[in-house]
Amino acid sequence: MKRYETTIIIDPDVSDEERDSFIGKIKDLILQKEGFLVKLDKWGVQKLAYEIRKKIRGYYTLADYCGTGALVAETERFCRIDDRVLKYMTILLEAQVDLEALKKKMAEAEAQSQASAQKAEADKAASPDSSDAAKPKAAELSDNEKDNEEPESKEEEE
Repeated sequence: MKRYETTIIIDPDVSDEERDSFIGKIKDLILQKEGFLVKLDKWGVQKLAYEIRKKIRGYYTLADYCGTGALVAETERFCRIDDRVLKYMTILLEAQVDLEALKKKMAEAEAQSQASAQKAEADKAASPDSSDAAKPKAAELSDNEKDNEEPESKEEEE
């Protein structure tokens, strides 16, 4: 099995519901052809490098998946016949992928991100209110500034 990455630029004037249904069809297509979806990133509306069909912006979507050449051919055929797609491009990331190792790596990354999120919540709950600590520091700074201004004013009087 090979690993591919397909970038799809969708017409930005398409409604969110239509865009989500298109992305859902891509997901279904990958699963129907016995592929494995690694990740699906929605980058949002971005400016295009050049005009495509008189559009200067496009909604970018990235699909990272594992599958066969037949899956890539069907995905590209689907993008080619759909009017919502402005442009698409598929590249080969890896010629041979160990699917089990990839799934294990994804599970570890997910567990690590959850652990870091829980740690951040715990740190946030344990830390004292920072606004109370900042007020005395601000008062100290203003006293220091007053001390610094007094010698200057004495020199000006002389």
